[in-house]
Amino acid sequence: MPLELKVPEVGESITEVEIGEWLKAEGDSVERDDPLVVIETDKITVELPAPASGTVTRVLKKEGEVASVGEVIGYMEESATPAAKGTEEAAAAELPAGPAVGSVAEAGETSGDGVGDGSGDGAHVRVSPTARRIMAEHGVEAEEVQASGASGRVLKDDVLRHLSAKEGAAAGTSVGGGGSERREEVVPMSPLRRRVAERLVQAQQQAALLTTFNEIDMSEVIALRHKYQDSFREKYEIKLGFMSFFVKAVIEALKTVPQLNAEVRGTDIVYRDYYDIGIAVGGGRGLVVPVLRDADHLSFAQVEVAIIDLARRAQSNDLKLEELQGGTFTISNGGVYGSLLSTPIVNPPQSGILGLHKIEERPIAKDGEVVIRPMMYVAMSYDHRIVDGREAVSFLVRIKEVVEDPERILLEV
Repeated sequence: MPLELKVPEVGESITEVEIGEWLKAEGDSVERDDPLVVIETDKITVELPAPASGTVTRVLKKEGEVASVGEVIGYMEESATPAAKGTEEAAAAELPAGPAVGSVAEAGETSGDGVGDGSGDGAHVRVSPTARRIMAEHGVEAEEVQASGASGRVLKDDVLRHLSAKEGAAAGTSVGGGGSERREEVVPMSPLRRRVAERLVQAQQQAALLTTFNEIDMSEVIALRHKYQDSFREKYEIKLGFMSFFVKAVIEALKTVPQLNAEVRGTDIVYRDYYDIGIAVGGGRGLVVPVLRDADHLSFAQVEVAIIDLARRAQSNDLKLEELQGGTFTISNGGVYGSLLSTPIVNPPQSGILGLHKIEERPIAKDGEVVIRPMMYVAMSYDHRIVDGREAVSFLVRIKEVVEDPERILLEV
């Protein structure tokens, strides 16, 4: 009897999904729990596993089509014995090393460490059948392609982006040497990218956004990290980064200016006595903001471990829906990419977002002398409907005080 392949429940508020790449084609043999098809929502990307060993017999919904939760998108026939990888495509799912899970380093250092995009060195990389066929047609090796699929899988879109980038680079060279054919490529937005775009526009249209700036001398934090880095790494097996200091500083500042931990709901203001801090990271398919729940109850080590874990799983598209929901305030670290100054956009319905930037040695006046200090510009965008300018400035000043004198975090002064 045919087994129905149905769209699973992927979140309480999600009723429709977009069908991504089919990782198995009609006639392919599969084993139980083998990923069959990528399912994309406006928040997460998941893979539908095979409910049993057998053969895919029919695909009803093709890539790019919309389906409802619970809808049948294909059929498979169960086999009496565990299925072997029957087709040539299914047999070659493993290829030599290539980018898998993005590397994670510390936030803000001039050496480029931070939470964000990157590529790791894995022993193997999984490649979807369609992606492998396109790679073979164009002579592309697996290690050349930046993977974005779950668990570091190279998908068709990854290969197409790689080929498009190569063509663009070649075209640019040709034009400089006397001209060549000019091309355009129309690529539909993914559900995640569409949702990000909608929310950014929504933030601009529905909130009265302003941004205020300050700069922070990072000398004390850098000295503290240098002093305790070896002990911290030995005890927790991770590096002591900058982000944990800013998470703690933000919480102290939110206690001082509670409006920035609140939201506008209709004609009401909803204040919160908990601190769920979103950390913006570059995921495999776009920007995502996983949330540190009850961050005020976390130690420095717990914050660092959680951020590293969330960033790695964001790169491999393994975040759960509930990890992306909620959040009372967001921190975004543009310093990872070398940004010196920017104006971050509030993540609605939140009322504020802190933007961190590159640490750069600059001359400053201190005690009547010009000295060189590692300085960071910080920017805080806020909803002026509930946060006044004085409160926004006070918030940033509080963060500056705490980061420049980190002992305040422990003494809560």
